[in-house]
Amino acid sequence: MKLKSHAIAATLLAAGLSGWASQTLAQAKEQFFPLLVYRTGAYAPNGTPWANGKQDYLKLINARDGGINGVKLTFEECETGYATDKGVECYERLKGKGATLVDPQATGITFALTDKAPNDKIPLITLGYGLSAAQDGNVFKWNFPLMGSYWTAADMLIQHIAKKEGGFDKLKGKKIAIVYHDSPFGKEPMPLLDERQKMHGFELVKIPVTAPGVEQKSAWLQVRQQRPDYVLLWGWGVMNSTALKEAQATGYPREKMYGVWWSGAEPDVKDVGEGAKGYNALALNGYGQSSKVAQEILKHVHGKGQGTGPKDEVGSVLYTRGMIIQMLGVEAVRRAQERFGKGKVMTGEQVRWGLENLALDQKRLDALGFNGLMRPISTSCADHMGSSAARVHTWDGAKWNYSSDWLQADEQIIKPMVKTGADKYAAEKKLTRRSPEDCQS
Repeated sequence: MKLKSHAIAATLLAAGLSGWASQTLAQAKEQFFPLLVYRTGAYAPNGTPWANGKQDYLKLINARDGGINGVKLTFEECETGYATDKGVECYERLKGKGATLVDPQATGITFALTDKAPNDKIPLITLGYGLSAAQDGNVFKWNFPLMGSYWTAADMLIQHIAKKEGGFDKLKGKKIAIVYHDSPFGKEPMPLLDERQKMHGFELVKIPVTAPGVEQKSAWLQVRQQRPDYVLLWGWGVMNSTALKEAQATGYPREKMYGVWWSGAEPDVKDVGEGAKGYNALALNGYGQSSKVAQEILKHVHGKGQGTGPKDEVGSVLYTRGMIIQMLGVEAVRRAQERFGKGKVMTGEQVRWGLENLALDQKRLDALGFNGLMRPISTSCADHMGSSAARVHTWDGAKWNYSSDWLQADEQIIKPMVKTGADKYAAEKKLTRRSPEDCQS
């Protein structure tokens, strides 16, 4: 009887260990993506479609492809409310689960995590935001401001305005105001605008707006008093629609207003409607449900009742940006697997290498279903941005329409600024630039 009970116990133990082993094995074949989001608070209308696009793309890769070369993708969301302290808490809570990479979804959170990422060996994707100097991968090894920074955005806007005026020489004596979110996000474009001001002789008027931006009476009183030739809007969330309503109330022409690409999505204008007609903003990415990837998500994710948000949100500006961010993360994992082993879970350090060695040409973008949504991107040790192109689109009262060709930031201005900014950061943090050997590793 005693032997029999021992045998039963051994069998149960073996079964338990077997179950534990299979569970561990299953976990070992999963690539974990922590998702920092803000679905609550003043920035939720913009943060939600961004988050939904990211999550739906991960679901698409699992549903359609079975993961990346057999490695299933898992994720967990953590609500930050756009607050830096909560963002750091989310990062700390999720990083121990084998974080592939982190998209902080806020410039303030990015600033806070930039010092943590090198120790934790977790790359940060900051597509179209974050530290502009982080384009320099020789100093910022773990930061990837893919597709553009606030310096490239500001540069393209000034270029576009100059073209409308008939040349850069026509900017002399003009007055350009920037109504900006009084935070790291809003202050980041200032060095570029200051540089362009010195070059072309226009007057730059800086008008801060206290977050979240629901009260802007005093800001637009300044606009009325200053009577600028153009207004740049550097807002996010409710600040954007509020600014457009105040511009309407003040009588400032919306066609003279140009927003950064975080001020040019559907939530920024739909409640203002006709009142926002003529307003312009940068479009960092294409959008619409006609793209192949949007159709794939409608089929494989929403078609199976697995969509994260409403079906009609698929293809919207920020939803598409979320898809692009997640696609670049997935492709970084795929690129890392080519070097470190297909079918294996990649570490943050290996994914960092993948991000630094992205090479998505038009043929590859077409194959991924992103034709018309973005330009080809190619990163390197020296360049963690990979591309810097955007278009201007204009609101006609009901929808966005492109109103420019692709614009390109002027590298002759941007590169020296990036190097100076990176050198300054390196000096402050006592960092040395990466060696050629380090770039190869």
